[in-house]
Order: sequence, then C-alpha cells, then structure tokens
Amino acid sequence: MAGALGLHVITTQLPVAFISATKQTFRRASVIRCAANTPNKRYTIAVLPGDGVGNEVIPVAVDALRLAGSLEGLDLRFEELLIGGVALELVGVPLPEETLRKAKQSDAVLLGAVGWHVLIIVDFFFFFDKQPKWDNSPKHLKPITALLQLRAGLEVFSNLRPITVFPQLVDSTYLRKDTAEGVDIMIIRELTGGIYNAHPRGFTTNEQGDEVGFCTESYSASEVNHIARVAFDIAKQRRSKLCSVDKATILEGSMLWRKRVTAMALEYPEVEVSHLLIDTAAMDLVRYPRQFDTILTGVMFGDILSDLAAMIPGSVGLLPSAASDRLQGPGIFEPVHGSAPKHYGKDTVNPLAAVLSAAMLFRYGLKEENAAQRIEKAVSDVLDRGFRTRDIHTPGATLVGCKRMGEEILRSLDARVSVSNGSLV
Repeated sequence: MAGALGLHVITTQLPVAFISATKQTFRRASVIRCAANTPNKRYTIAVLPGDGVGNEVIPVAVDALRLAGSLEGLDLRFEELLIGGVALELVGVPLPEETLRKAKQSDAVLLGAVGWHVLIIVDFFFFFDKQPKWDNSPKHLKPITALLQLRAGLEVFSNLRPITVFPQLVDSTYLRKDTAEGVDIMIIRELTGGIYNAHPRGFTTNEQGDEVGFCTESYSASEVNHIARVAFDIAKQRRSKLCSVDKATILEGSMLWRKRVTAMALEYPEVEVSHLLIDTAAMDLVRYPRQFDTILTGVMFGDILSDLAAMIPGSVGLLPSAASDRLQGPGIFEPVHGSAPKHYGKDTVNPLAAVLSAAMLFRYGLKEENAAQRIEKAVSDVLDRGFRTRDIHTPGATLVGCKRMGEEILRSLDARVSVSNGSLV
C-alpha cells in the first residue's frame, strides 16, 4: 500500500527496543485507498513522537498527513527520530545530534510530546512508567530541554496557538454555552526571548546566606519587532483585530514591548490594535472570549494564556500549535497537551490536537492549503457523525478511543470531497 500511495517511510537505525510510530501507521492505514493524483511535489517530514501519548497520537496524525497529501498529489516522506525521555534512555541525551541535523534538513517537524517518564524495556518492547525519573537531573539532562534545544536549533521564534470552539462541541466547554459559542482566537506567542531564555540566570547566595534562584525578563526591540510583524500579518488575514498583552505597568521589558507594538501599528492602519495587561487579559478570556481575534504576547504570558484558553473549547486534546520562523527553515507542529502519563497506553487520549497540528503543518509549513482544509473538514465530519473521545464525550455521542477516532478521520478523508467546490473528486 505504501508504494501504491507513492509515500515512503525512512527510519533511523535504532535499538531493537524502539517501536516505530510511523511503521505502526502502515499497519493501521491498510484501509486507505490509493489516490487518483500522481505525486508532483515531494516533502520530507521529520516525525518525533517523543514520550507518552505522543506515541499514540502521532501515528494518527501521520495517517492523516499521508492520505490528505496523497489526495492532493503530494509525496510525503516520513523520517522518525528520537527526542525527550526515550532519547535519554536510548542514547543518553534528550536531543541527539542526529535528530537536530535531520530536523534541519526536513521540510517540517511533527512533534508528539516530551515529558516525565521512565522507559522500561521488557522483551524488546518499551513502556513508560509514570514516575518523574528526571526531576533531580541537571537541566541539560531533562526531557523538556530537548524542546528548548529544538526550537533554538531550528531558530523558530513564533508560536501559533489557535483556540476554536467547534459548534459540534459547544456543550463540552467549561464556560457557559452562550459565552463559548463562536470563539475563534489565534494566540501568537514569542518563543526565544523573555524570562524563559534571557540571561543572566542561575543560582547564587545572598548576603544573608539564603539560596537564590533568578531569571531575567528581557526583550530587545528587534525581538519585539520580529514577533509583532508576524502578529500584524496574521491579524490582517483574519478579522483585523490585534490585542497585545503585557505587564507594562511594572516590567521594563513589557514597557518596551508596548512601545514597539504601538509604533508598528502605524504601518498597519487597517488593523485595530488594543493593549491589555496580563491579569486583565486572563479575566477577559474567561468573561468574554469572543472579543478577541488575534492575541500577541511574550513567552511566559503566552504560555499561561494559551493553557487557560484551552478550557474554552472544552479540552486541551483539541488544541494544535505551530512554531515557525515564518521565513525559512522547517517549523515545529505539535499538540499542546504534552505527554499525559496517566493516559498513556489506555487508548483514551484525544488525537484531534495532533491531527489539527498536521493541518497546520500543511498550511504554515508546506503552504499546501487544500491539504490543510481536507484534514479540517474531515475532523468536522467526524464530529458531525457523533464520535467523541472521553475528554469531549457528552450524552448521546459515540464514545471511542484514540485508534478508532483515527480510523474515522481516515474514513472522512477518504470520502474525497473536493475542498474547492464540495463535489467528489
């Protein structure tokens, strides 16, 4: 079937204990019919399942990429690589040099999750324990360091996190139905500056002999300009409303942030610009989220707001993300739910965030809009047909696991409905 689809999988040479997520997809994807289109574009996708439920949701996303791409005449080559806790166990570092090198050579990176798991190898299979093995490890030997290193290595600086309430799932929201209906927000978060990345930072002892941990909240004008231009450009493509979130009443970095965003607004007279403090923005996201279209903010505030906003659609299992430099090089596309150790291995996790991340990979990474829309329409169709994983299940819906949800997405994709005019292709 792989040859008939014109698609290939390239896997690295790994210890026998490693089970390929992309090879798993071939076994599950045998129901896929061959595309009528002859492949005319070729892309290489670096696949990094990582830890925990990344190994369950990424195979589903790869299946969706493969079929949607095939229907659009795309030849997608998947190269699976190690990252996170599984990389620590197998090769001793969270981000192997080979992973970073091949990620840089790819057209896009599909990432599952990195997280706190002990890898236990039994009879050539690997399992994840649920204990935080690396809590006391040096920072450079923690799984999360791999994500920071990958972002730095690929020089991505903008994080796109769409928050959309599907009309089929409005009853799953944690807010009142009338508050959540119609919410469609894009949160744009700066990734490479601010308190997560700036120096100096570290540990010391003060004059009283107390141990002190410190970080630096710092943004340069060029860093703010870089991310602000991305936000203005995206706001223009949406509803031309941009809200910049900061803490300019206290933090000097935020004062500069607001100054630079205000200055850049003069270049975009068609975009309505507002500024909110982080605490007000957090309250308004819960009180009246429909007022927001595009939100621009820094690395820490964006981390907080995007996770808070995850409760508006009803589950973090619905939220995709993209990290990109918007100019050159591969972007990173990943679900935001993390490794979710308590759900790993139970076939209960929601794969829609990973599948929607695949749609973002097509749209922002490969600039293949039709393929992106195919996936999004398939997700909507599956929800229309009443299939729900446990996190979004409501009375009257059909409760399914991760694998079954993936199969239903493939069925919807394989209906081959044209994204341009609704006719069969």
